[in-house]
Amino acid sequence: MNALTKAKLLLHIMRWRATWAKRNIDLEPPKFLKNNPKFITAREFARRIPDGSVCFSSGMAANTRCSIFFWAIKEVHAETGHPCDLTWITVGAQGGRGRVPGTLEEMSAPGLITHYIGGHVETAKALLKNVDKGLCDIQVLPQGQQTFQLEAQARGEEWVTAHTGVGTFLDPRVGTGPNILGTAKYVLAEPEGDNLRYRMPKIQNAIFTAPAADEEGNLYLYNASMFTEARESAYAARANGGKVFASVAMIVPKNEKDIFIPADMVDAIIYNPANEQTGSVPQRRYWDMFTLNSRTETDEGIQRINFINSVLKLTPERGQADDAVARLAASVFTRLGHPGVFANIGVGMPEEVSRLLYEGGLAGDITFSTEVGVVGGIPARGIFFGAAVNPKEMISSAEVFKRYYKSLEIAMFGQLEVDSEGNVNVSRRGEGAYNYVGPGGLPDIAEAAKTILFIGSWMAKARFSIVDGKLRIDKAGSPKFVEKVREITFSGKEALKAGKTVYYITNVGVFKLTERGMLLDQVMPGIDIQKDIIAVTPMKVLLPEGPVPVVPDSIVTGRGFKLHWGA
Repeated sequence: MNALTKAKLLLHIMRWRATWAKRNIDLEPPKFLKNNPKFITAREFARRIPDGSVCFSSGMAANTRCSIFFWAIKEVHAETGHPCDLTWITVGAQGGRGRVPGTLEEMSAPGLITHYIGGHVETAKALLKNVDKGLCDIQVLPQGQQTFQLEAQARGEEWVTAHTGVGTFLDPRVGTGPNILGTAKYVLAEPEGDNLRYRMPKIQNAIFTAPAADEEGNLYLYNASMFTEARESAYAARANGGKVFASVAMIVPKNEKDIFIPADMVDAIIYNPANEQTGSVPQRRYWDMFTLNSRTETDEGIQRINFINSVLKLTPERGQADDAVARLAASVFTRLGHPGVFANIGVGMPEEVSRLLYEGGLAGDITFSTEVGVVGGIPARGIFFGAAVNPKEMISSAEVFKRYYKSLEIAMFGQLEVDSEGNVNVSRRGEGAYNYVGPGGLPDIAEAAKTILFIGSWMAKARFSIVDGKLRIDKAGSPKFVEKVREITFSGKEALKAGKTVYYITNVGVFKLTERGMLLDQVMPGIDIQKDIIAVTPMKVLLPEGPVPVVPDSIVTGRGFKLHWGA
């Protein structure tokens, strides 16, 4: 990337940072729309939300954010005390970690949201603080089942039955169930034989952004980065006798063949030219690299994303040892995968693996995807997570989860804790709501995938280095591979019963889940199996009958590292 491009991107970031909290909830629709009562101000929208109602907002991270809705409710509530006592439901992460304005966290005033239900909740720090203060209760659900419940509500059904979540904390026979703190008023999961059945409160207000509308109020997806649950939530709300609210950045001519949601399904539309396509990028000046009509070279798009994330410091800085783990995971991926493989990429280290697969020239053989329905291309990192550079297809969250259940082959996840039975915790960092992450899409994706790779550090807060081609532990940390995880998000037992292949890839080597337990499948050069692995972990480690295979030097150092299928 040349200096001029970097300067332009820096200016782009500075402009966004200077204006990211700017809004006008009283902006009137253009005059030519005055005869259509569907077009209203954001303030009027907030006044139409009844106290005690159930709201559902769509979006993922910085993509298709419902900022104008969040700000409008915040300001009207501050002025009038209404709306209040809302139940708010999200699927993907919609908070700003207390740092970025215009997110779900805008609605953290006491008494505004009193019931919060989500799939990935970690980023909504202000709401989690309210939960810990007793001002709000919280429940979590697997993201795929949430999207299927939207479809069920549209059909007039209340429950969805699945094997997903059996043997995990979501199963009341094993853990807390969705009511993770035991204070919530809704029953969202119940055992049903060998399965679980899930439900959500009936959605009364569906809230989402779309790029454009025409004068009649038909909605369009022109140059969107994704559309997540917009359509399913709209049909669910209508089936429940509720309302559908959209915000658009542009008014376009009517085009019957391109209509995303018809006008008769939409109750009100806010015209907000400041709506974003994705974080920092206004919809009206969209980046085509995130669209189905991209003309941007993949290399250029990836460099742009990496530069912005590095400036914003929203992605972790990776050291040499982290790079070695990513190379090791990429080598396992190519050993287990094949050209044409359909894969899901999670946040964190899996993003680094997808980067290596691209740099290694294999990305063209892989159909990457994210759980929000973006299929193909190269998954975007950091603030743009969920989108992709040069995607090939965009479908809804519900549609991509259904596709996973039919044909997902490999899934890659991070991990917080792993135990002797191969159980994994990705949902709970520590005590209280503030340290809660949520199950996200993992329960559904892991249920669907044939092969699962968990990728992460061997220890928390440890320091590793590479010296003379060997990995060295400079400072030990606290074990992440433990006797028993504090919360089961992934059940090793259920995975084995289903015949899945499961690997755990770390700084010290690779473990494989077997019927007997956790087998050390490969070890990093420089690692002493007894001193650096067995002696420091409460997890029971199994060893093969012969010597443990040593990871090749090229993976550790990167020198001469090449990827090819069947490696």
